[in-house]
Amino acid sequence: MSNNSYAGIPKEFASLEKAKVVLIPIAYDGTSTWQKGADKGPEAFLNASENMELYDIETDTEVYREGIYLNETLDDFDSPEDMVDKVYEITKRYVKTKKFVTLFGGEHSVSIGSIRAFNEAFENLTVLHIDAHADLRPTYEGSPYNHACAVYEASKNTNLIQVGIRSMDISEKKFMDEEKTFFAHEIAQDSAWMDTAIDLMTDKVFITLDLDAFDPSILPSTGTPEPGGLLWYETLEFLREVFAEKDVVGFDIVELCPNENEKSSDFLAAKLYYKMLSYKFSKEDVDLDDEDSYNNALGNNKKQFDDDEF
Repeated sequence: MSNNSYAGIPKEFASLEKAKVVLIPIAYDGTSTWQKGADKGPEAFLNASENMELYDIETDTEVYREGIYLNETLDDFDSPEDMVDKVYEITKRYVKTKKFVTLFGGEHSVSIGSIRAFNEAFENLTVLHIDAHADLRPTYEGSPYNHACAVYEASKNTNLIQVGIRSMDISEKKFMDEEKTFFAHEIAQDSAWMDTAIDLMTDKVFITLDLDAFDPSILPSTGTPEPGGLLWYETLEFLREVFAEKDVVGFDIVELCPNENEKSSDFLAAKLYYKMLSYKFSKEDVDLDDEDSYNNALGNNKKQFDDDEF
């Protein structure tokens, strides 16, 4: 991949030493079962980012000035298990440095590794899973590292909150906590769903966002588009509140399946990533009654690791 820095930002904001944020692109599409191409998602996202304005009107910030280090793209995997292991290892290595670690896939199975690393690092972690699909199968097509299994492990080991779900197999019901699941058809009728979802979260939150959570009218370029999804401003409203009220410790975005003739999806993904960083680092959007929710964003309340664990 030719991108030398995220969004073409100046070198002074792109070095690992000075950056508060790490971005790990993962070009992987080994288990998708319909449209292939999610491995091209990171490149399309990065190219769109280079054509994006870096001033965010809503937060009145230029969050790139916090420093964003673009890691080399991970794209060499022997198997789905190898991919998960490599994502897990690089994620936990960067989390230990107290950077704000973000990832861009790739298909959703990459999140198995990222969630595993964050769950080891942070006590009592909530995984906020925003997606069209439940992704709760223990195995699929003979592997527990399939995109259809993306949050099964999280359902066992974390406080899993699922938002936007509108497609699932009946077998997944046994693994789903419906009290913590916000189905798309219910969201459409419930004006209080955001507050309810946030109330169910612990303080530390990792967000895994599958772009097919969005309605295909605004983001068609994904591997398995489903009608009836989230729209742009309601999604931003929800994310803004999550970042304000909780300590979001990292996030990943997955399942951009770029189309040569449709670039708006690439740009939405680029804008979404930058918006999420803007919410994370904007003091205006943090609960001002709780200064620690901003100043204590990284590093505190983390599990203690021995050096040889990394």
